[in-house]
Amino acid sequence: MMDAAAQQPHRRLNPLTGEWVLISPHRTLRPWQGQVEPACAPAALTYDPGCYLCPGNTRSGSRVNPPYASTFIFDNDFPALLPSGGEHAVQPAADPLFTAQPERGICRVVCFSPNHSLTLARMTVDAIESVVHAWTAQFHELGAIDWVQSVQIFENRGEMMGASNPHPHGQIWASESIPNELRKETDCQRQWFTLHGEPLLQQYLQRELASGERLVCANDSFAAVVPFWAVWPFETMILPRRQVTGLDQLDGAEARGLAAILSEITRRYDRLFDTPFPYSMGFHQRPTDGAAHESFTLHAHFYPPLLRSATVRKFMVGFEMLGGPQRDLTPEAAAARLRDAG
Repeated sequence: MMDAAAQQPHRRLNPLTGEWVLISPHRTLRPWQGQVEPACAPAALTYDPGCYLCPGNTRSGSRVNPPYASTFIFDNDFPALLPSGGEHAVQPAADPLFTAQPERGICRVVCFSPNHSLTLARMTVDAIESVVHAWTAQFHELGAIDWVQSVQIFENRGEMMGASNPHPHGQIWASESIPNELRKETDCQRQWFTLHGEPLLQQYLQRELASGERLVCANDSFAAVVPFWAVWPFETMILPRRQVTGLDQLDGAEARGLAAILSEITRRYDRLFDTPFPYSMGFHQRPTDGAAHESFTLHAHFYPPLLRSATVRKFMVGFEMLGGPQRDLTPEAAAARLRDAG
């Protein structure tokens, strides 16, 4: 795609969602007079007595964290979803113009490390592997609940992404229904498999490995690419070399390979603008609705907002909100810069 035609305005299809993204490479030449954010700074303390996620500290409701030495998981003190709707649960709507439904769920917090100053980029591969095993156990446990249809594992990194605490942590939301993005991806992968007889993302990865144009880094088990249809400037996707539908299907070597690729991509992000890189990251796994979903491929999305530097971010406004996503920097150029950051 790095030819003259690719430098002209065009749009690209995201086969995972069926949606289009507008690419406008010529706009990278425009002068910037937009908002400049303050630079992010890494946490300085390994232990913060005022942090409600550090070992031994008190959280809301006088709950006290244990003196944990690795990962620590607890039910969110302020969950977005509750396991029971209670006696005042929303009733199904009679009028289709005012539709509402009750929604149950379980929300948990996963502290990656007792060290307050760390991020995934600064953790060892061994430590990240412990987090991978914790995610896997949670997916298995929560997905086995009869009414849970989706287990969403994610991390919001940095104040720019709304993280309320710099302590290294992520969240897990297990929900009674399948969320919008997962439903779109599940449907599109099923349709592709029906038409082509192979998983969509496995075919896609083979093409990316062959071309190398958007490949950022890879190991024996996983690869990180800037998707052909990426929306965010330095968006990446982590894909397994072997077809698996969830974290629970990874063998020991693959779990370590996932830890290694997470370490690699987050370190590259931090080196790109020499700053702790903000992002939202999350895994898409098969729905836990009892179906096999053999067409679904486990993958992770990284959505970082930084655009030009550590202090200039991308905003989704105007056409992006009213029409569809648009980007200036091509995915190929973004991948090249992330490769150079290695």
